[in-house]
Amino acid sequence: MSNALVGISPTPVEVPSVVHDLANRLRSGATVVPVWRNEYGGLTVRLETARGGRSSYLKWVPHGAACADPLAEADRLVWAASFVPVPRVLDVGRDTHGSWLLTAAVEAGGAVATSAIEPRWRDRAARSATAIGVGLRRFHDALPTDTCPFVRTTETRVAPGVPPPVDRLVVCHGDATVPNTLLDRAGRFVAHVDVGDLGVADRWSDLAVTTRSVTRRYGPGFEPLVLAAYGVAPDHERTVYYRALWDAEESRRRAS
Repeated sequence: MSNALVGISPTPVEVPSVVHDLANRLRSGATVVPVWRNEYGGLTVRLETARGGRSSYLKWVPHGAACADPLAEADRLVWAASFVPVPRVLDVGRDTHGSWLLTAAVEAGGAVATSAIEPRWRDRAARSATAIGVGLRRFHDALPTDTCPFVRTTETRVAPGVPPPVDRLVVCHGDATVPNTLLDRAGRFVAHVDVGDLGVADRWSDLAVTTRSVTRRYGPGFEPLVLAAYGVAPDHERTVYYRALWDAEESRRRAS
């Protein structure tokens, strides 16, 4: 097993043996390349097959980790796939070690789409921020709230106070950050990933988090580009509230 592999995360990533075993069972002989690790123990790896085979992505969450459930994410992916571009579910399951979700790589123009967090897109931040805004608007406009079986309203979350009136109910991504937006080779929006928290909510539940993510990942000055590309004016009250709500949930996860 290779240990000190580096993906998008800036630090060496140790791939647990249980993930190697799982990867071999799902894609025998595939090379395991880590691409993301979150602070709660969740790990995403790319499975690369020889002879030009298509890549796939394996998300693994250890038992008891405070991460979105891969099985719940699979349900959301299957539902959303009828309306928006999302990864195709190849396998999903749970055992004594944890839960997993295997999805096909998203392609655009004959190439695998890449996360907007990659260095090449940080170096073209204005283009990337615009693409992120465009993509989020497409997501919100395409998914039907009346038939969505998932909710993410403030009543179902750790509310930091009285919520502001709803601006517009949409099917929110739930974690529409820079890393979860995929771009093509020209820097255009392709698809979203990591939809484990997808559900109906005020659109500012996403917008507040998306704009802050762009600032954190690309630096100051790009939030207006996201909002302009989305087609909405800044909303200080809702932005402050939904960022506080996000922070409250993250604090609860860290304490669990």
